[in-house]
Amino acid sequence: MKAIRNMLERLEPLYAKGGKLRPLWPLFQAGDNFFFSHVAKTRHAPYGRDPIDLKRYMSLVIVALLPAFLASLYFFGPRVLLMILVSYVAGGIVEVGFSVVRDEEINEGFLVTGFIFPLVLPPSLPLWMVAVGVIFGTLVGKEVFGGTGRNLFNAALLGRCFLLLGYPAAMSAAWARPQSGNWLAWFKALPGIPADAVTNATPLVLAKSGTLASTWDLFIGRVPGCVGETSALAIIAGGVFLLVMRVISMRTVLGALLSFSALGLALHALLPNHVQPLSFNLLAGGLLFGVFFMATDPVTGPVTNTARWFYGIIIGCVSLLIRSFSGYVEGVMFAILLGNIFAPLLDHLVVRRKVRSYARES
Repeated sequence: MKAIRNMLERLEPLYAKGGKLRPLWPLFQAGDNFFFSHVAKTRHAPYGRDPIDLKRYMSLVIVALLPAFLASLYFFGPRVLLMILVSYVAGGIVEVGFSVVRDEEINEGFLVTGFIFPLVLPPSLPLWMVAVGVIFGTLVGKEVFGGTGRNLFNAALLGRCFLLLGYPAAMSAAWARPQSGNWLAWFKALPGIPADAVTNATPLVLAKSGTLASTWDLFIGRVPGCVGETSALAIIAGGVFLLVMRVISMRTVLGALLSFSALGLALHALLPNHVQPLSFNLLAGGLLFGVFFMATDPVTGPVTNTARWFYGIIIGCVSLLIRSFSGYVEGVMFAILLGNIFAPLLDHLVVRRKVRSYARES
């Protein structure tokens, strides 16, 4: 590491202001922050956070995603690796390009966005659509707002929403049958769509006709679905890890799951032909993945504790209503995007209420 530190110190003048390689300063800074924390120390208050804090946060989220990723690799084969590679390359080009134009540091936030995005897509989606989706999500969902920390919407979800609205046929016909470790079947047509990939319906689609998938298959992940959303076991393992490490808010998670469960139980009792049993609804589709990994995004969600409860409740209720009573079989994506819209308002109402309360007490 000392050799790397010495090399970076020798190269720094080339990338500093006035240097020959100044336009590439964001790339140099990204490499420096990847290996080292900031070397400057603040002796007196106010103190600033070291870049390593952000790296720790992003690293923990990626670690939490590994169970879902490994499960997707087992069920859907090595094509998952291609999808992640395309996502990182295509979205990374947009991220680096804007950093160079703005002369700003490359933010580590894309490491999570680029990893999550392929996990919420059908496993046999054409790779060029993966690239188009992540470019749109990164560009329109984040960069036009000023970059990481300023975006209103979750970039990965916005990219998926764009693909769903722009290419509905592909997004609804690329469901692959899990191979359960039989990678040989996937190597026959690695860049394309396996022969049996378009003949399978997801559990939520089958549920519309009254056919419910096995609870055990839903829990393990032995069902067609989005790359990282099929195995409830893997998702719960990663979500619990984030809760234990205090990376995500338990209020958002509980607000979403409890409201979804309460409304689901009530509506199933009243309208059993339209609303499926709670055990099925909790495990099927992208509810758990969305709640643990996207609704808890610290940038697009509320920052006050009370607002997080209401934010979760909105996501849970809207997810169930769209899933049960609309033309879409899944509503988590739209529910979270709707929650993103209301997050600033919820924070504003909570803060204003507290300010008025303090004013009355004084």
